[in-house]
Amino acid sequence: MYAITMREPGGPDVLEWAEVPDPQAGPGQVVVDVVASAVNRADLLQRQGNYSPPPGASEIIGMECSGRIAALGEGVEGWQVGDEVCALLAGGGYAQKVAVPAAQLLPIPDGVDLVTAGGLPEVACTVWSNVLAAGRLAPGETFLVQGGSSGIGTHAIQVAKAFGARVAATAGAPERLERCRELGADIVIDYHDDVPTELKKATDGHGADVILDNMGASGLAANVEALAPDGRLVIIGLQGGTKGQLDIGALLRKRGSVIAMAMRGRPVEGANGKGTIVAGVREQIWPMIADGRVRPIVHDRIPMEGAAQAHAELEAGGIVGKLLLVATEG
Repeated sequence: MYAITMREPGGPDVLEWAEVPDPQAGPGQVVVDVVASAVNRADLLQRQGNYSPPPGASEIIGMECSGRIAALGEGVEGWQVGDEVCALLAGGGYAQKVAVPAAQLLPIPDGVDLVTAGGLPEVACTVWSNVLAAGRLAPGETFLVQGGSSGIGTHAIQVAKAFGARVAATAGAPERLERCRELGADIVIDYHDDVPTELKKATDGHGADVILDNMGASGLAANVEALAPDGRLVIIGLQGGTKGQLDIGALLRKRGSVIAMAMRGRPVEGANGKGTIVAGVREQIWPMIADGRVRPIVHDRIPMEGAAQAHAELEAGGIVGKLLLVATEG
């Protein structure tokens, strides 16, 4: 098969379309003929040499895909060769084939085409596990997503709205703020402004009950300031650095909590494993997609051989939704 490989860590130009060995289905796994994958921020970090895959995972970049099951490993039940699926991966998505634990498979949601589904598993599993499970968002609460026009942001806005929350979103340009509003955000704030102050103005001083943040250290103080009493800050990214000062007094006064979560290194099984998360997505998020309350937002579809172009575009900014990589036969 062919896959995107890396000559060495570096810029987008290190990515190459090259022939590699076909994966094999181990016990409890299936092999999927990949139709599409998607570009995530973590992929850029891996390309730069800053985010290695977990032990035993494919070295090929790509944390999600869609396609058709080509082979079943020992012990796999409930799936058949030829089934159209999408999957959460620990790696291997930028390829024509990938081996994946059967517990991390999802059927294609009703109303979604097979290519578009390639950009759903990572955002759906991230939002479900962080906003609904860890963040415990409840109907009627206020939810703030930092970076509302991103792939995760566009999904989180819609899921939180469908769940009955009041939704606030940040973005860095008027057109992206307007897109957030179109997706259901009740409050939109330019992240160049004083976000805690603007959020409190819009919520009569309440703030956010749950915040989903991808910046890490650089946003820590402002996020704590923006929390409502008993608020939960969930950090899922480190674009703004890994080390920051936390005002524990401010957190105590609000009875707030800071939660840091990562998806890729989780085990497949267990209460906090990927299989449990995928099952939760199938039960709670897939019906929202099937009835139109949540829809995938795709910025562009690019041939998988053009992964370098897709990485450059994501790094340049201005992307709304997901960049899909469409696999090529041969």
